[in-house]
Amino acid sequence: MVVNVSELTRELEELIAALDRRVPRVEQAGEAAIARDAAALRKKAFDRLAELATNPAVGPGPDGGDPT
Repeated sequence: MVVNVSELTRELEELIAALDRRVPRVEQAGEAAIARDAAALRKKAFDRLAELATNPAVGPGPDGGDPT
């Protein structure tokens, strides 16, 4: 699978920006879990951006996910 690094980088940056804009609504049930999941997803996206910056030849794994 060929990955366009520029496009992937842009999409990861958009994801991070969207997660940063989201305001947790602590009064709603399940919101703490959603906020934790969003923080974990943001970290994974940020880590992937860093990985792409140091090694742009690394694409997604065979299942389309993380290469590790």
